[in-house]
Amino acid sequence: MKLAGEGLSLCEDYGYPFFACKFQFVQALVAGARGDVVTSDALSEEIVGWAVPRGAHGARALAFHARCLAALGSGDFDGAFRHATAINPLTPLAPYLPHAMTGALDLVEAAVRSGRSADAATHTAALRESAMARLSPRLHMHVLACEALTTSDGDALGLFEQALSLLDPDDWPFDVARVRLFYGERLRRRRVTRKAREQLVQAAQTFEKLGAAPWAARATAELHASGRATSATVQGKGALTAQEFEIATLAATGLTNKQIGERLFLSHRTIGTHLYQIYPKLGINSRAALRDALAALELEDVD
Repeated sequence: MKLAGEGLSLCEDYGYPFFACKFQFVQALVAGARGDVVTSDALSEEIVGWAVPRGAHGARALAFHARCLAALGSGDFDGAFRHATAINPLTPLAPYLPHAMTGALDLVEAAVRSGRSADAATHTAALRESAMARLSPRLHMHVLACEALTTSDGDALGLFEQALSLLDPDDWPFDVARVRLFYGERLRRRRVTRKAREQLVQAAQTFEKLGAAPWAARATAELHASGRATSATVQGKGALTAQEFEIATLAATGLTNKQIGERLFLSHRTIGTHLYQIYPKLGINSRAALRDALAALELEDVD
């Protein structure tokens, strides 16, 4: 963010508005990943405000890319899908537009999480048929992760392993942590608990180090849903079950009952019932108090 800010100042001083969009895009991406959707949206609006009157469609795509990532972090998967497909059609891969490749994983994740499995598979097929995987290890990892997200469980695990073998995590930490999160989610649902925890712990630690709070919360919620920490109490109140902790953590990030239900494959009414039972256990009476209540939990350390 600091370097992007310096670059933006230089563009303003010397009159390079097109390059200013690039630095605003970096700032918008980071803000979105950290959960600061207001700042991310404001920066995206500045990009659009400059790009649209000039017909600079490539610059406009930067704004959609940033908005998509911010929407994914906040759990707005329908919105993320709209932003992603504004950059890229489902098939074929959009030509002459780098963000069609760097945003491909966002599109597939948004499609999967919003219940558009056929669209996710269509776009993944387009990625497979393109030369994208041959351009860099990072893009190859993205393609394999997309294939894993749209593949049956048995084959998906091998694809996730292959994807994670391609990069040094220090080179692209956020990207690698996202794939670890996907992998950990899939492992947990297959009840490969120990291995799921290993992936989720690494993902959560990376997200926390990067300040990517919504993503860290998601990884932590998955980790606790695996049963890693189930004995927490607050001010003498009753203990939360693993599922209750996951629901409470997701609700504290601002997700609606419908969004939480889509993520956990439960109805929004079931989520509402759980929250009704969770509040008295935490000694609170509103959704707004969840974040502080959860912060007060004395959870067992994750080794």
